[in-house]
Amino acid sequence: MHLSRYFLPVLRETPSDAEIVSHKLMLRAGMVRQSAAGIYSWLPLGLKVLRKIEAIVREEQNRAGAVEVLMPTIQSADLWRESGRYDAYGKEMLRIKDRHNRDVLYGPTAEEVITTIFRDSVRSYKDLPKNLYNIQWKFRDEVRPRFGVMRGREFLMKDAYSFDLTKDAAREAYRRMFVSYLRTFARMGLRAVPMRADTGPIGGDLSHEFIILAETGESQVFCHKDLIEGEIPASDTDFRGDLTPIFDRWTSLYAATSEEHDAERFAREVPADKQVSARGIEVGHIFYFGTKYSEPMGARVQGPDGQQVTLEMGSYGIGVSRLVGAIIEASHDEAGIVWPVPVAPFEVAVVNLKAGDADTDKAALDVKARLEAAGIDVLLDDTDERAGAKFATMDLIGIPYQVIVGPKGVKAGEIEVKERKTGTRDTLPLEAGLERTITRILDQRVLV
Repeated sequence: MHLSRYFLPVLRETPSDAEIVSHKLMLRAGMVRQSAAGIYSWLPLGLKVLRKIEAIVREEQNRAGAVEVLMPTIQSADLWRESGRYDAYGKEMLRIKDRHNRDVLYGPTAEEVITTIFRDSVRSYKDLPKNLYNIQWKFRDEVRPRFGVMRGREFLMKDAYSFDLTKDAAREAYRRMFVSYLRTFARMGLRAVPMRADTGPIGGDLSHEFIILAETGESQVFCHKDLIEGEIPASDTDFRGDLTPIFDRWTSLYAATSEEHDAERFAREVPADKQVSARGIEVGHIFYFGTKYSEPMGARVQGPDGQQVTLEMGSYGIGVSRLVGAIIEASHDEAGIVWPVPVAPFEVAVVNLKAGDADTDKAALDVKARLEAAGIDVLLDDTDERAGAKFATMDLIGIPYQVIVGPKGVKAGEIEVKERKTGTRDTLPLEAGLERTITRILDQRVLV
C-alpha cells in the first residue's frame, strides 16, 4: 500500500474529549472517528487491526472445536420474554418497534437466539457436544459511554455457546474455552490473567474474567506473579483430551478483581515477593450457567435412555473491538502506539526520504516489492512530507519496523532499519537488512 493513496487522517493535536491513552491515540492515528456517543466509524488503519484480531480469535475458536455461525443484530423481544430476561435486563437494552408495531431489540448478547436455533435443530444426545460461535456487532445503551472503543455502545464481540448433555461435559466445554482464551490473547502479544468473577446478568455459578495488566486499567486486580509468567498452552494442545491439569494449574493460584478480592486470603496464600497489585482491563469473560436458558426455553434432547434431557449450557465472550483499545493501553509510549507484530495494521513501513528522486523512488519500490514477495504487509511512505514528519507519523501509528531508504543509503547500497518497540536503528547492507527484518517479523508473527 502506498501512503499517498491511503486514507490516513492523522491528527497532530489530541482531541479535547479523549480521556484515556487508547482513545487519544486511536483518534490521532486516524483509526476511528465518532459518529454518535459511543458509536464509531472504523477507518482503514483501525479496520485492519480489528480484522487481524478477529482472525486470531477465529483461528483459536476453530482450533478448540467451535463452529462459526452468524446471528442477526436485531432480535425478537418474544425470545427474551421466553427466557425471562426482557424486563430484567435494564435500560442498557435498546428496545425498538418495527413497522408492524412488534417489539424488537438490538442484541446486547445472543443466548436466546442461539438457544432457539439449537432447540429447533437438535433432537438427540448423539448430536452433542456442540459449541457455536458468532462474531457480530452488539449494542448496549451505556448511560455514559466513554473511553472510546473501550466502553462504547456499539461493539464487535465474539460470543460462543456450548451445549452438553451433562454437567461434567459442560464443565469440559468450559475448560476448552478457558484454555483457548489463554492462547488467543497470548497470540496478540498480551498476557491475560484469568480471574474468578461474578456471573452478573448472564447467570450461572462458574465464571472467569480474562484481565490484561495495564497502568491505565479500569479496575484494581490482585494476583500471584506466577500467573503473569506461566506457560501458555502450545498450538498442539489436544482440545479433545483432558484439559483439567492446565485448568487446575491456572486456577489454583490467587487471582481476583477488586470486587472479589479477599485481602486476608491474598496475604495468607501468596508470598510477599509474589504478590501483584495492578490495574487491569477485562478483554474476555466466560460463563457456565447450566440450564438457565435451556429450561425456560425448552431446549431438550433425547438422552441415551430415551428420556428428555435439558441441555447444559455455557457462554464465552471476547471483546474484539475492545481489544484494539486494550492492546494500545498495554503497548504504547510517548510517541504513539507500539503494535505487536501479529495485530499490527502493517508490519513494515518503508520510508522514502526523498520522494520524487528517481533513484530513491526506484530503491524504495524495490524494497517494498522484496518484502511483499516474502509475505510481509508493507506500507510505503511515498509522500513529500519532510523526514521528521514521516518518522513522527510512523511512530504514532505504531508500525513494528521501519525500513528507511534515502539518497545516501541508495548510493552506498544500504538501508536503515528501526524497530519501533526498542527504538534501535541499524544501518545495514540492503540484503542483510531485508533478511533480518523478514526473519524477525516471521518469528514474531505467531507468538505461541
